[in-house]
Amino acid sequence: MAEIRIEKKKPIWPWIALVLIIGAIIYYVYFTDHEAHSESTIEVENTTSAQ
Repeated sequence: MAEIRIEKKKPIWPWIALVLIIGAIIYYVYFTDHEAHSESTIEVENTTSAQ
């Protein structure tokens, strides 16, 4: 009789977890970078008078 080889499917969940982790890192780096620049803005009031 012929022998039929059956291969088990490799799990896909580690790849999904990896993509989610990389996406979270990119999201974190992108949004914390922009927040740091906006907090360091200093407002200066012009007190000179031109008459």
